[in-house]
Amino acid sequence: LCSDVRQRIQQRIAQTFGISSSSLYLTKPTFFSRINNTEAKTTHDEYWHPHIDKVTYGSFDYTSLLYLSDYAEDFGGGRFVFMDTDSNKTVEPQAGRVSFFTSGSENLHRVEKVRWGTRYAITISFTCNPDHSIEDPVLT
Repeated sequence: LCSDVRQRIQQRIAQTFGISSSSLYLTKPTFFSRINNTEAKTTHDEYWHPHIDKVTYGSFDYTSLLYLSDYAEDFGGGRFVFMDTDSNKTVEPQAGRVSFFTSGSENLHRVEKVRWGTRYAITISFTCNPDHSIEDPVLT
C-alpha cells in the first residue's frame, strides 16, 4: 500500500511540474507525524516555526503531505500555511487529501499549533538526485 501511494503521488508531482516520473526518487526523511497540543520536548518538536524543506532536510526537491485526519473534526489548529509576501495561503487537512509543492525557498511554510485533538499526516519527499534516494519503507 505504501509503495502504491508513493508511486501515485510521484506520478502526480511529475505530471504537475512537467518532469519525468523516473527522474524523481523517494528520499529521507519520509515520516509519519502525530501532532497534538503536548508541549515540545526538543526544538525538533517545535513544528510551528516557518521553514524551507530544502534547507531543513537538504535532499528534498518536492514535498508531499498525505493527511490522515480532518481539520475541525479531529483536531483544532494544525493547518498548513504557505507564507507568501502578499498573503498567506492555508491548507486545511482532510483525511485522504494530498498536497505537494517544490521544497525550495519559494515555499516558506509552517504548521499552526494544534490546539486540541490529534493531527495525523505522512510526509513523502522526493529528490531529483539518485545519490539521495532510498527504497520504499518495509513494514515488518
